[in-house]
Amino acid sequence: MRILIVASLAKSLINFRGPFLARIVAMGHEVHAVAPDVDEATRSALGSLGVSSVIDIPMQRAGLNPIRDLAYMRALDVHMAKLSPDLVITYTIKPNIWGAFAARRNNIRIILMITGLGYAFTSRGGAHMTQRALRWFAALLYAQATRTAELVIFQNSDDKRDFIAAGCLADSGKARLVNGSGVDLAHYCRVLLPEAPIFLMISRLLKNKGVREYAEAAIEVKRRRPESRFLLVGYFDEGPDGIDRADLEGWVKDGLEFLGPISDVRPIISQARIYVLPSYREGTPRSVLEAMGMGRPVITTDVPGCRETVVPGETGLLVAPVEIRGLIDAMIDLIDNPDKTAQMAERSFQLAREKFDVDKVNTTLLEHFGISSL
Repeated sequence: MRILIVASLAKSLINFRGPFLARIVAMGHEVHAVAPDVDEATRSALGSLGVSSVIDIPMQRAGLNPIRDLAYMRALDVHMAKLSPDLVITYTIKPNIWGAFAARRNNIRIILMITGLGYAFTSRGGAHMTQRALRWFAALLYAQATRTAELVIFQNSDDKRDFIAAGCLADSGKARLVNGSGVDLAHYCRVLLPEAPIFLMISRLLKNKGVREYAEAAIEVKRRRPESRFLLVGYFDEGPDGIDRADLEGWVKDGLEFLGPISDVRPIISQARIYVLPSYREGTPRSVLEAMGMGRPVITTDVPGCRETVVPGETGLLVAPVEIRGLIDAMIDLIDNPDKTAQMAERSFQLAREKFDVDKVNTTLLEHFGISSL
């Protein structure tokens, strides 16, 4: 079988889909990939996994630009016609939508993966006009795209429910569920839990990831527990939900430690005792799975995608989104109760192994896709 996988970020093919790609190549299938901004390191890494070709097709990740989006669809259309794959697999919103339209033009089987509903579907206390317009337009396009798709894969049941309720999927029989993209437990190895109260958040610098809440809670907890440290890893996103650089500079002055983007997060997870992600909504947060795989208890929000990664009181703590007070209390609780924190770390690792092991997740995906060894 010739399989084409379409992504919105080239490095995600390695970071999120590497084990999956390697597995289907090992099963005897011919695998090709499309993504924007393919650098030589990524191309080489994909080649080492056995991917036959990697095509760089430009795509504007954030915002709506009809001219650029249609040019992206046309480029996908031309490439699919030339490659003639047996199956196209896409993930994230623009590859899903424009990939489906291109596949329909070429009469090619396609499966969409919904790895999160994104900014357009994430609102707290009522979306503003731009967000409502984006949601309406995204729902309209998704409704057309999913008519073409053979299956639509979700990472949590809330996303499935809300996607269908928004009118994005008319045939609910096409919906399937998996436990996120999984975590490679051989790569994210369990390491000893440090005793120092060091907290860590890894995320794009977006408001809907809860960066502001993390920073403001960190400053207050550090005032009360001066021995604590709070690390933030990530890169700026220039989209409409991006964190202002001036705000970040102010938080750093008050004690937050911003480390910028880091290509290999394992050393920094090793330094941390507790992982935090106060996101407003996720598909299944990959950074949380990586922290769990390395044996870290988790503080995250009781929202779709995040709540699936924590057994409250056993592997970590769930807090309300946006409200900083609960986040502060959870952080202080884990500082002041080191034995409980260590017990949560142990159970968090066990949950990663039982539920989110990438081999188990990929087996489920292969069953959904109908891919078997040749």
